Amino acid sequence: MTTVLNHPVADSCPAGPVPMVTGPATWAAERGTSTAYTFTDHAASPSYRSSLTWAELERDTDDLARRLLAVAEPGERCAIMLPTGLEFVVGMLAAVRAGLVAVPLFGPDHRGHAERVRAVLDDCTPALALVTPGSVEVVEATGAAGRVLALDGTTDALPAPSRADLPVPAPDDIAYLQYTSGSTRSPAGVVVTHANVAANCAQLVAAYDLHRDTNRCVTWLPLFHDMGLVTGVLLPVCTGLASDLMDPAAFVQRPARWLDLLAGGRGTFAAAPNFAFDHCVRRVRDADLERLDLSGVAALVNGSEPVRLATIERFAERFGPVGFRRDAHRPSYGLAEATVFVATGRAGTEPHAVTLDAERLRTGEAVPAPDHDTASTLVTCGTAVGQSAVVVDPAARRPQPDGAVGELWCRGPNVGQGYHGGGERSRETFGATLAEDTRGEHPAGPWMRTGDLAVVHDGSLFITGRLKDMIIVDGRNHYPQDLEATAESADPEVRQGLVAAFGVDGGDGEQVVVLAVRRHRDDDGSAAKAVRRAVSAQHGVPVREVRFVPPNELPRTSSGKIARAASRQAYLADEPVGAR
Repeated sequence: MTTVLNHPVADSCPAGPVPMVTGPATWAAERGTSTAYTFTDHAASPSYRSSLTWAELERDTDDLARRLLAVAEPGERCAIMLPTGLEFVVGMLAAVRAGLVAVPLFGPDHRGHAERVRAVLDDCTPALALVTPGSVEVVEATGAAGRVLALDGTTDALPAPSRADLPVPAPDDIAYLQYTSGSTRSPAGVVVTHANVAANCAQLVAAYDLHRDTNRCVTWLPLFHDMGLVTGVLLPVCTGLASDLMDPAAFVQRPARWLDLLAGGRGTFAAAPNFAFDHCVRRVRDADLERLDLSGVAALVNGSEPVRLATIERFAERFGPVGFRRDAHRPSYGLAEATVFVATGRAGTEPHAVTLDAERLRTGEAVPAPDHDTASTLVTCGTAVGQSAVVVDPAARRPQPDGAVGELWCRGPNVGQGYHGGGERSRETFGATLAEDTRGEHPAGPWMRTGDLAVVHDGSLFITGRLKDMIIVDGRNHYPQDLEATAESADPEVRQGLVAAFGVDGGDGEQVVVLAVRRHRDDDGSAAKAVRRAVSAQHGVPVREVRFVPPNELPRTSSGKIARAASRQAYLADEPVGAR
């Protein structure tokens, strides 16, 4: 029987936390003139930095909260449909301060996600929405956003402040709904309470050894996404850490901008998906390195998608000469259903990987590889912090022994209360119980099913893939990320991190389809042939088709991850996903 349980979180952490609703007032009283949040606007020419002190944050959030309370009742939902920036921070915190249930979302003009916006609005039925002035008509046209209020730096168009006292939410009251990115299924709103936020912030503080006097947060991640919201907005307001924000598009266009912020002080804490580190390696120029000093980066979280050892090594090689330490690279695991954070390695230790027999791993066993040709390399995400995690046989509901692959189940004070609206999907995910005769030291439940496959090897947790993404060919399991890694390395023409592999019915069984983005437009077919040969040879699977698509036609989730389920659906529907 296997439990992954790290050190407990201390009752008093060096950086807090305090409840998110009282954070602005707490830090305003303690350090009112200190900077709380800074946003660098790279769309301006030249780039422009604007900031809020803790005292200004308290003033602005309280004022907006009173205005929101004049048009909505505590407990009603408020959609935050604002771009990354200080307005989003104030809007999010003001909604919560007013006792509303915030629903962080992207704007309706977010490319490729108009249908998802409407689906989320229909699901959460907000009483009001906070938007930019330019989005008012588009949001109103949905007919699903309630009263639409524009935030433009003035209060002229907003309701007069309510004179009623601002409510004081209880720990178990709902703070916000975090809609999942929908990588394998339709989005659902995770119910996150004030207690969930406080617990996860305490776990983050313990896991990454954060101190408000020596650390600061930096993020380019979308603030409507769980990792961006918690690390960029909620962790700072609960702990007093300063936060530096930038727009995701600014990072994609020039990743050196993110590194400039990372190098802008000591004790920097930041998080990003694996593809971001490869993006930095590819796109940061030698001339950019001359001004960088990354020795002040304390913890750089790599999570949200499979972590690759090759990426870690490339990043360390590229940025080690300008001070980046390998032990600052922190492979981690989390998901929206757990607020965001679950597990990471211990501070001060370098990322650790194991090379396992790929064939045995496909049959559910973690066994060291006899040779490199049959190997699958996995990077550990350490152990759970302040919560319990157990690898379970989902069919039998029995904990797996060390070395056996199963579904990861979690339990702790940070786990959300379910999905908005409840229903069977919510009960199935958040109400799992262990079989009666196998509980032993484990609580019966409820456990939260992550949908991720994992294994414990030598006391460390390794994520092996998504349960519903698994490709089964001739009775053998294949992890799509393994096939994608093979495709990426098959030919230089294949762009790193822009590959989706999935299975389709081939009549006599499942066959593999690979969608990928290539570096150049010219194509003589050799790259597709190389990918087909490599995947077939290394994994022993029939490849039905290798298709190259334009970058904007490879389906992604709202957080930028490759959406395999959506890719498969588009392929099967014969939708235009690019040229063959």
